[in-house]
Amino acid sequence: MKKYRCVLCGYIYDDAKEEVKFADLPDTWVCPLCGATKEQFEEIVEA
Repeated sequence: MKKYRCVLCGYIYDDAKEEVKFADLPDTWVCPLCGATKEQFEEIVEA
């Protein structure tokens, strides 16, 4: 499962903990903390 970080506030969206995968969220979805758009999230790559 993947995780994504909001570049504005640091909120982590974790596919394993959410009901909907990040990729399947609608384009109108925004960060629940700061209102950033999906485009302002980056995938977290774990080594």
